[in-house]
Amino acid sequence: MALSWNEIKKRAIEFSKEFATATRENSETQTFYNEFFNVFGISRRRIASFEEPVKKLGDKRGRIDLFWKGTLLVEQKSAGLDLVKAKQQALDYFPNLKEGELPKYILVSDFQNFELYDLEENTEQKFQLKDLHKNVNHFGFIAGYTKRKFEDQEPVNIEAAELIGDLHDKLVTNGFVGIELEQFLIRMLFCLFADDTGIFEKDIFKFYVEGRTSEDASDLGAKLQELFQVLNTPKDKRFKNLDEDLASFEYINGDLFNGFLPITSFDSEMRKSLIRCCNFDWSRISPAIFGAMFQSATDQKKRRNLGAHYTSEQNIMKIIKPLFLDELKGEFEKIKGNKTKLYEFHSKISKLKFLDPACGCGNFLIIAYRELRELELQIIRQLFNSGQQVLDVSEYVKVNINQFYGIEIEELPSKIAEVAMWLVDHQMNMKLSEEFGQYFANIPLSSHANIIHANALRMNWEDLVLKSELSYILGNPPFIGKKEQKQPQKEDVALIFKGIKGNGVLDYVTCWYIKASQYIQSTKIKVAFVSTNSISQGEQVGILWDELFNKYGIKIHFAHRSFAWNNEARGKAGVHVIIVGFATYNTDKKYIYEYEEYNSLNPQETKAINISGYLIDGSEIFIRSRNKPICDVPEIIKGSETTDNGHFMLSEQDIIFLKSKYPETNYLIRPFIGGADFINNNIRHCLWLRGAEIKVINSVPLIIDRIDKVKKFREASPKLRTREWAKYPTLFSEDRQPNNKYLFIPKISSEKRNYIPFAYIDPEYIINNTASYIENCSFYHFGILTSNMHMSWMRQVCGRLESRYIYSNNIVYNNFPFPKNPTKNQIKAVEEKAQKVLDARKSYPNSSLADLYNPLTMPPELVKAHSELDKAVDTTYGKTNFKNEKERIEFLFCLYQQYISELPEKKLKQKKG
Repeated sequence: MALSWNEIKKRAIEFSKEFATATRENSETQTFYNEFFNVFGISRRRIASFEEPVKKLGDKRGRIDLFWKGTLLVEQKSAGLDLVKAKQQALDYFPNLKEGELPKYILVSDFQNFELYDLEENTEQKFQLKDLHKNVNHFGFIAGYTKRKFEDQEPVNIEAAELIGDLHDKLVTNGFVGIELEQFLIRMLFCLFADDTGIFEKDIFKFYVEGRTSEDASDLGAKLQELFQVLNTPKDKRFKNLDEDLASFEYINGDLFNGFLPITSFDSEMRKSLIRCCNFDWSRISPAIFGAMFQSATDQKKRRNLGAHYTSEQNIMKIIKPLFLDELKGEFEKIKGNKTKLYEFHSKISKLKFLDPACGCGNFLIIAYRELRELELQIIRQLFNSGQQVLDVSEYVKVNINQFYGIEIEELPSKIAEVAMWLVDHQMNMKLSEEFGQYFANIPLSSHANIIHANALRMNWEDLVLKSELSYILGNPPFIGKKEQKQPQKEDVALIFKGIKGNGVLDYVTCWYIKASQYIQSTKIKVAFVSTNSISQGEQVGILWDELFNKYGIKIHFAHRSFAWNNEARGKAGVHVIIVGFATYNTDKKYIYEYEEYNSLNPQETKAINISGYLIDGSEIFIRSRNKPICDVPEIIKGSETTDNGHFMLSEQDIIFLKSKYPETNYLIRPFIGGADFINNNIRHCLWLRGAEIKVINSVPLIIDRIDKVKKFREASPKLRTREWAKYPTLFSEDRQPNNKYLFIPKISSEKRNYIPFAYIDPEYIINNTASYIENCSFYHFGILTSNMHMSWMRQVCGRLESRYIYSNNIVYNNFPFPKNPTKNQIKAVEEKAQKVLDARKSYPNSSLADLYNPLTMPPELVKAHSELDKAVDTTYGKTNFKNEKERIEFLFCLYQQYISELPEKKLKQKKG
């Protein structure tokens, strides 16, 4: 293990005195550097060689004075020689070094002067031998100390994943598969991290692989198995005659190396792959990516897309900060000058307990623990003087990984999470060690995070941690919409929401909201989950949040409205999410975080009086699905279902063929439109056989063939209803085609548009199920629906497909509060302004609605027409001074409450009550 900084400084002073008169390169270099490495407690022969032969520029031969491949290149000169030339001489070796051999540091010296160049940070340090003890921190990389600098950038993570992935692929090719392979790789990753972060003596594992195994790798598998056994054996119980290099490894404990794995059969290429892993600097990788890297390494397709697994630290902080960290830091700032209160505060944070009930590979627990240790370090700095001599630095540490609990349904991620927690614990111990000059590491592993392999939805969480002891619940449970749920997941939802009407539409993540709400009853536990944005939109709100608010007394303390949960990798695996923080008690500190753009990094924080299930500042209102409108307005109807596997569709060639060969079929060829077709002016065509003459149908082989294929497709369906429709193969399975001119309403529309484009369509156009319509819709109703008032309502209560709007008939339209008792003049004004919107569109006959309603290029006359229509519609509501959309929503929700209180069924319930 690494020496303490105090010990290193002591040795540096002694070294400076011993070599104060050293001047001659040829006779003193090797002794000088053997002793120099000993200052840091490292045997030079393990990691670096003298006089390494290499080509120089111009095809000349040369020798590097001292070379630690991949880390350090030393060019030594006799006293008084030019060190600038020495540095250039060192750089001249670079073109002929292999990629994995290129050093991170160059050191040039004439014994009495040192110049150290950090090639990655692009920094240099110059000092004299007598001041070495003041500059030893610059050589921390020798002792195994590393700067705590977590890099989330793509190239580092991708390179790490590809290195371990290459090793994985070679092992698989050689027949090493299954759980044993996964356990082997976890052990390898631990050793690689340990080699670069001070758990092991610096590069001892690399030296063991390179120096103690044969080049043909015939003994590598057996040597690694022997190492695993040593790592799992206390030093006092190891064989007395154990190989010196093996005896140098620390006892790890923690069951990580417990149990025998099959002895892997390596070849020379597999050994080279492992050595390439050893040459990588694993200290640059945050433990938070440990699990993601492991998972992606085992899947070639995912290897270059770590974002499929890895949740960025920045996003995790969006939960951690408002859940507990901001409050704790605020408390610390108030008391940091009071030692008595600091001791009490230190004791307080050491008793906090955290649970992630869907922890995966532990990302949330890792970052939460790291931030709690960072806060503890600030406390210790206030209580003690950094750098002072102490007897036992470990006595300062009260925060422990055993304060953290996790539940994970898959066994492998739970094991990875446990190892990752050890790694971040060690890194924080190393940071404390650097601060106080004394090495401190929990090796052998004596404590661990309490992570279990179980289905969190089928267990009592108090079996893991008593709710009387828990402080916070956090995490990122699996989202999984209703259509993607497998049978076991559907059973989980049915179990958790037993007796709750409509639970079949809920996302899987909602189960964790109910379980957490049940668990935290009569406690001060705070909860925060990342979730799909769909649980705060559309029909799920009325089902989930009615239950949470009214049955469990939940109060939302903070909420991040919808944003893209992007990750730090190429091909970012983004999904649109929300974050909800809640408890069973109220608070006057409620905050909503609003994103101007879905991928914005910096939300706007606003204080709220009350946060609803729609994550807005307002009362706890729920918009439930309705089959009929709450107002006296025309009915909205969904478009037709074909259930034809595309066989009713006609290509351009089909149309040309039918019209030329069978002109009598012209009336059977109809334009066919869905939501995207309509917006993008893309008209398809279909066979429309309702009312067709049987004689005509039978005379056209193409039509008969299509009907036959529709019949066979429906007959093969697993659904009884579809098989029933096989009896009617000439018809759409659900024919809802209007007979009169209708208002076309697309189901899906871009969130970037200020208005969903609605338009009037002639009945010859067959409308499919990706859109809805209102038959014989008046200009007045069209004007209301295409106004900013209706769009504001839609944006608030609609569902989402990623970030796009889903216009729901039963949620958006049927619950919309239309103006109450508008005057004739108000109706006329809306109708006139609505006509102007349609007229403005006609000015651009060659432009699609997608073009016209692009907010960046929307024609000025169309913008003006909509603006005038918005004002006319506002007037019908008797309110024209809305400051922003928030005020519109509050107004509409109040109106909605008034309307539903007046509905016949509502009055009937009140009378019965």
